[in-house]
Amino acid sequence: MTIDFNKQKAEIIPNFKGGEKALCAKIFSDNSNKLLHGVLESGATIGMHTHETNSEIIYIISGQGKVLCDGEYEYVEQGMCHYCPKGHSHSLINDSGEDLVFFAVIPEQ
Repeated sequence: MTIDFNKQKAEIIPNFKGGEKALCAKIFSDNSNKLLHGVLESGATIGMHTHETNSEIIYIISGQGKVLCDGEYEYVEQGMCHYCPKGHSHSLINDSGEDLVFFAVIPEQ
């Protein structure tokens, strides 16, 4: 199966998971997985949330920022991957002056 995010319309989701500003996202979802191509503008965040029934893998396509994961900050930039295991909490923060573009995979477990 091919998923062409280039042909998919982006959704603007204000205050995603209680975060600041908005998430611009193209989302594919079925009963087993959620795939998300996202953009956080400068100053935008995805709010702190816990993965109760799944994990999340975030690959940074461009830009830089940080992740708050289980109370610890981790710097992320282009080419890096952040993993949040099932049962853990995290937030994605764009504290840079440019867009933070990422691809996330959320497998249901």
